[in-house]
Amino acid sequence: MDTSSKQRFIREIAARAADDSSGTTILWSRHAIAKAVREQITRQEIEAALISAEVIEDYPAAHRPLPDCLVLGWLDWQNPLHAVVALDLTNVRLFMVTVYRPLPEKWQDDWRNRK
Repeated sequence: MDTSSKQRFIREIAARAADDSSGTTILWSRHAIAKAVREQITRQEIEAALISAEVIEDYPAAHRPLPDCLVLGWLDWQNPLHAVVALDLTNVRLFMVTVYRPLPEKWQDDWRNRK
């Protein structure tokens, strides 16, 4: 799956998650939940940011059970969010591996490139 297909899949699943009362469209790792709590970001904020997220790093499939990537989303116009998202294509859902607010000392001003 190419990068643009991954990005489209993530955005589509994130848009569907808003109407998913069962909460099974996006699954969360314990690590992602702990990071979100530490970063004081709600699940709803993160899922909303994924609707327009951009894939900024695409990880190789070797040694990974699901294709995954790092995405950049926005909590609001000035608050970037990074998330590592695994794509469960078979079950048409996402798995949140981790989420965090990128640090300026580690990322370029565009939040897309590492220093």
